[in-house]
Amino acid sequence: MSTLLDRVVGRCGELVLRRDDDGHHEVIANGVFLMDTRNGESERLLVTAAADRMPAAGHVLIGGLGVGFSLRAAVEHPRVRRITVVERESAVIRWAVEHLSHVTAGALDDPRLTVVEADLVEHLHGPGPRFDAICLDIDNGPHWTVTEGNRRLYDDSGLDAVRRRLTDRGVLAVWSAAAVPEFEAVLRTRFDDVEVLAVAVMRGEPDTVLVAQ
Repeated sequence: MSTLLDRVVGRCGELVLRRDDDGHHEVIANGVFLMDTRNGESERLLVTAAADRMPAAGHVLIGGLGVGFSLRAAVEHPRVRRITVVERESAVIRWAVEHLSHVTAGALDDPRLTVVEADLVEHLHGPGPRFDAICLDIDNGPHWTVTEGNRRLYDDSGLDAVRRRLTDRGVLAVWSAAAVPEFEAVLRTRFDDVEVLAVAVMRGEPDTVLVAQ
């Protein structure tokens, strides 16, 4: 059994936040499971792997707030000096404050943080600063996007935009709910070094974090 906490119509369609009897929260987009608060190991690895590989302490962009695991990892990492989170769904930002503060653990109040409510694809293609690390946790990864427009993040134009917004030796990290060999091959044509980090989950394929530099 689960308790419905909120249901909204967002930019991606219907978004639902519910709490299960075990106390964990789940986010459902258009009837498809998107994320929950049960583990978060791979979401934290997305940020820590990128921050560890930055050439110097610097500015990290997190694409997608999720339930807050990645943001908290950035706040707690000693090499992160500034954090920008880009999240297009206002409800997800609100839920982080109203329902998921036990996950973010005060990270939203960190003075290094800027939260931008915007579509990440549009944000990356527009003007703005360069980042020492860009961490993408959008939908369920390159192979499984909630909305068709998000596919542009992983195509040639999206990767060109990412490269333009990275500093020299900047790091790109991409989260995926499964291995994505086709996307890995594309990254290898654009970056000198690509690592694939697998994180075991209770059921199904391992989560995957691709780190490119």
